[in-house]
Amino acid sequence: MMILIGLGGSLGALLRYLIAIKIPRESSMSFPVATLLINSSGSFLLGIIGALYMLELLPEWVWGFIGIGFLGAYTTFSTFGVEVVQSYTDGYIKVAFTYVILSVLLGIIAAGVGFLTLQLLI
Repeated sequence: MMILIGLGGSLGALLRYLIAIKIPRESSMSFPVATLLINSSGSFLLGIIGALYMLELLPEWVWGFIGIGFLGAYTTFSTFGVEVVQSYTDGYIKVAFTYVILSVLLGIIAAGVGFLTLQLLI
């Protein structure tokens, strides 16, 4: 199981990196769209995968590979934290607070929509 989690994690980190380089930040003032997109989409997918796992419709190894490994590495709280602090210390306080609020709200909403979508389909 640990090997599957590690493999999933390496693939999730690679995808996160590829998306981040395709949507670069132009300056410290610009909004961190890539991380917001990554964390929101990861929350949505985790909502779906989590619902499947809780309903016992997903094998343990798939949960480990996708839910823990892939999505755990794909979403990135550490990058989010650094971007918030960087925006704040650079004097872009409104950007920092908007980013925090949007990230938290979109993450929760996306996870809920993913979870509820699956519940409605089953």
